Amino acid sequence: MMKIDCQSHIFPLEYVDILMQVNSFLKSDDTFIPLRTEQIDDQVYQVSYSGWQSFRLDLNVYDPVAKLKSMDEAGVDLAIVSINIPNPCLLPDRLSVAGARTINDYITNLIQDKPDRFAGFASLPWNLPAAAIEEIDRIAKLGFRGAMLYPHIAGQKLESPQFEPVYTHLEACNLPIIFHPTVPAWGEAIQDFSMIPMIGFQIDTSFGLLRLILSGIFERHPRLKVVLPHTGGVLPYMMGRIDHQTEIMGRATDHISQPVSTYLRQNVYFDLVSPSVESIAFAHRFIGGDRLLFASDDPWVKPTVFTQLVDQMQITAGERQQIYSQNAQKLFGL
Repeated sequence: MMKIDCQSHIFPLEYVDILMQVNSFLKSDDTFIPLRTEQIDDQVYQVSYSGWQSFRLDLNVYDPVAKLKSMDEAGVDLAIVSINIPNPCLLPDRLSVAGARTINDYITNLIQDKPDRFAGFASLPWNLPAAAIEEIDRIAKLGFRGAMLYPHIAGQKLESPQFEPVYTHLEACNLPIIFHPTVPAWGEAIQDFSMIPMIGFQIDTSFGLLRLILSGIFERHPRLKVVLPHTGGVLPYMMGRIDHQTEIMGRATDHISQPVSTYLRQNVYFDLVSPSVESIAFAHRFIGGDRLLFASDDPWVKPTVFTQLVDQMQITAGERQQIYSQNAQKLFGL
């Protein structure tokens, strides 16, 4: 049974070099969360966000040879790779374009070296919409399968009018959006007890997608597709209340003509990166076997964790094949 991993991460050293350049910028406004990157060992760095959260960045675990080993252990045939965080649209303008191109060039080289094992999701300089559109045209020609988006763009709301042309262009190019968490713009409120990566990421991606729906992005761009990670964040569990607020209470309906749950089921796919058979089973019941994508979040979680969970699911062989590969093949044109 073919397996396609729809959330698998790489990290180029050349992009780390760009992150190190950010250290020389003084924060002059609130348009991006200040980043600081420091080398703490050979191939090992620490990235800090506003003093709220720090992450260890060990390039050794992102090595393509290590990734292929993890894939082979889990029987994964193809990984659609991307970077995780920090994303280029958090960088100062003069570095964000270079950052996105550096990431995408690295992924292109990986694909050219192992076309049967790797495909790619592109990074975009969303903070510079015209440049983002140029990069979409470039990566589309290179065969990328989608583009990454985060719950905020350098602190700006996803529905801000300047980003509308980017959504329009992605829809026209038939390129799905792949959501991924980043440190929330409100991360200071939950910086204690490691709550940012523990639960803040999932809540923030849920807010981000809900903003897209309620602002009418899918009303105006009905063919635009989005992958929401981590079994849909908190949205599946709260959808009854959300629909009640819009459909019964009549709130936040200025830009939508259908229930929020309708857009979710028409335009959105979930990946299953939540290491719990209960949460995966609930996501399956909520969104359906034809809208759930196998993924691992490698190298943070080994793909074998999720192959074991998918194999435990009480579903038909046909649904298991949909989750492992067929849904990805259809959505991404593989």
